[in-house]
Amino acid sequence: MTGSEASPSFKLAYVPGVTPAKWVRIWNERLPDVPLTLVAVSVAEAFDVLRGGGADAGFVRLPVDRTDLSAIPLYTETSVVVVPKDHVVAAVDEVSTDDLADDIVLHPLDDTLGWERLPGQPAIERPATTEDAVELVAAGIGVLVVPQSLARLHHRKDLTYRPVTDAPESRIALSWPEERTTDLVEDFIGIVRGRTVNSTRGRAPAPAPAEPKAKSKRPETGGGARRKPVVGKSTGKNPRSGGSGGAKGAKRGKPRRGRS
Repeated sequence: MTGSEASPSFKLAYVPGVTPAKWVRIWNERLPDVPLTLVAVSVAEAFDVLRGGGADAGFVRLPVDRTDLSAIPLYTETSVVVVPKDHVVAAVDEVSTDDLADDIVLHPLDDTLGWERLPGQPAIERPATTEDAVELVAAGIGVLVVPQSLARLHHRKDLTYRPVTDAPESRIALSWPEERTTDLVEDFIGIVRGRTVNSTRGRAPAPAPAEPKAKSKRPETGGGARRKPVVGKSTGKNPRSGGSGGAKGAKRGKPRRGRS
């Protein structure tokens, strides 16, 4: 490698709520010589980071502009409402948007659900971030509907959350600039899709062919296989008696009595 060539590396962006640890672990196992750097980005800046080369690929929230970005949808998140623990919602397993009609529902500027019509009563101002909205919920100002991963990310001991059955849902995707679909990007796509190391679509090199096993050497036998001697057939001796045997089939006579 010349001095002008850079060592290979991979930068992976991810938006709040995504936990990339599993995929990073597999990457480190398969490509230990290629360091992977995580780049935390907001939902609003994720696509600019990808287009500007700040990351090779990233976990983003749909929709994605397919003009210059490729995307693979991965999973859909459950939407939940975050409320104080003493709120009436905390007493049930799930709610609908109609159950929030009397509540002030906060709508942060970085909202990821894309409401057509926000439920409940509008707040006087929109919080700048989801984190700010969670603080307002803790202060008793209102409630907040977010993807479940964000409720977990901003968890507080004085708050809880419940699923909202008819709220919009947020989807997570892996995205990258289409014109920069490099070998390393293909490697990461394979990991996310669950391909094995030996997958024909993966870039990882196939294992080297095993050396041929040496043939076992047998002692020379004059062209024939060595036979084990059969016990009792070589000399005609009775193996049980240990002495010379008489004619085959001979009977042992009884001693004669002397005459008186």
